[in-house]
Amino acid sequence: MKEIITLSSREIQRVQVLEQVCRGTRTLVESTPLLLVCYRQAKRLLARYRQEGPAGLAHQRRGQPAHNVYGPEMRDRVMGLHQKRYAKFNDTHFVEMLAEREEIRIGRETVRGWLRQAGIPAKRRRCPPRHRSRRPRRPQMGLLMQWDGSPHHWFGPKRPACSLIHATDDATGTALGMKFRPTEDAVGYLKLLDMVLRRHGVPAAVYQDRHSALYRNDNHWSHEEELAGIRFPTHVGRVLQDLTIEAIPAFSAQAKGRIERQGGTFQDRLIAEMELEGITEIDQANEWLDSTFLDRFNARFAKSPEQPGSVFRKISAAERYLKVSFAYEATVANDNTVRLGGLIIDIPPGPNRRSYARRRVLVRQHLDGAWTVWLEQTRIATHPATPLREPVRTWKPRQRNENHRTRHVLQVYLETTPAPSPWGHFCSADKGTS
Repeated sequence: MKEIITLSSREIQRVQVLEQVCRGTRTLVESTPLLLVCYRQAKRLLARYRQEGPAGLAHQRRGQPAHNVYGPEMRDRVMGLHQKRYAKFNDTHFVEMLAEREEIRIGRETVRGWLRQAGIPAKRRRCPPRHRSRRPRRPQMGLLMQWDGSPHHWFGPKRPACSLIHATDDATGTALGMKFRPTEDAVGYLKLLDMVLRRHGVPAAVYQDRHSALYRNDNHWSHEEELAGIRFPTHVGRVLQDLTIEAIPAFSAQAKGRIERQGGTFQDRLIAEMELEGITEIDQANEWLDSTFLDRFNARFAKSPEQPGSVFRKISAAERYLKVSFAYEATVANDNTVRLGGLIIDIPPGPNRRSYARRRVLVRQHLDGAWTVWLEQTRIATHPATPLREPVRTWKPRQRNENHRTRHVLQVYLETTPAPSPWGHFCSADKGTS
């Protein structure tokens, strides 16, 4: 019975060269470069060829398992962990969790092969990318921050959907901050901005979409805006102006592709990790993001900038508390009170029992819910905290009588019911920002 010998193309070439050496048409020294071995190894190959023939040139370990192959015990252990604890993790994320939590260091391609052989498909099918021209990254960290909201069922399909508001640095891809909110709103963006200022500092510019919390989308111009020739910004826009942060609007989702892709990465990783940690509430998730997830994510995905250093500007805690807040312009009533919706703030007498009646003041609600009243740079009153709710961005005409000119005011949304007004409208902040 004839024996079938399997040789590679290199081994077949060696058979031909050594056959010429055996016939005397070529010396072994001349054949060494063709064999791609040194002279001593060529002598060994020639001796093996003369003794065993072409079969002696086949690799001696052909058909045998590699010395570093994983045994069935390791394969069964990895597959068991995937089915019990890490079923929602993608291949790369699963390998990272094995090294971090189970102290099993194994190659991604090995795990991928085991999963595909077991009939477990890839978590997400990646389509071939379309050709797009990429905007080059900013050269230095802090020159441009991108932020966006990502609505999703972050805590599982059985729980209500919520929004993850997150920010990233354009130069490095560093996740600067993340906050879960029931909806994408101004409160979430201000809390995220406060987190970025606390962890990194003030960026030079921010790239954002035209969400109504960030950008005025209505066509309404108030009388004051027409006189000033500009439109008053939203609450978030006003805070960015106070911090001298340039706001750059994006006119398509593709224009801010970097943060959109980062949002997809979060949807791929965050859901699985929060389920593994047993996190099911927004407050619990926000604390875990700040203390654990952000640093680990940046160590894995952040890149080095083109130019070293950072242009983030440091800001004190007191300035951050003051400027990152909701603000309304109002006029002090004759009884030295300021009314916002159903909220009444009493203003104590000033120096020498000075009255503030008819003075224009700025009323701020800070992120902890507390209220302060400011006359230029002086704080003249405070009020205990109330629930932090985003004001309703509704402009309503207000008219005292037929001869009085129409004025536009911003209705402030509060927990309490506004008191009836003799003029038939809500008491609200004149020329507030939406």
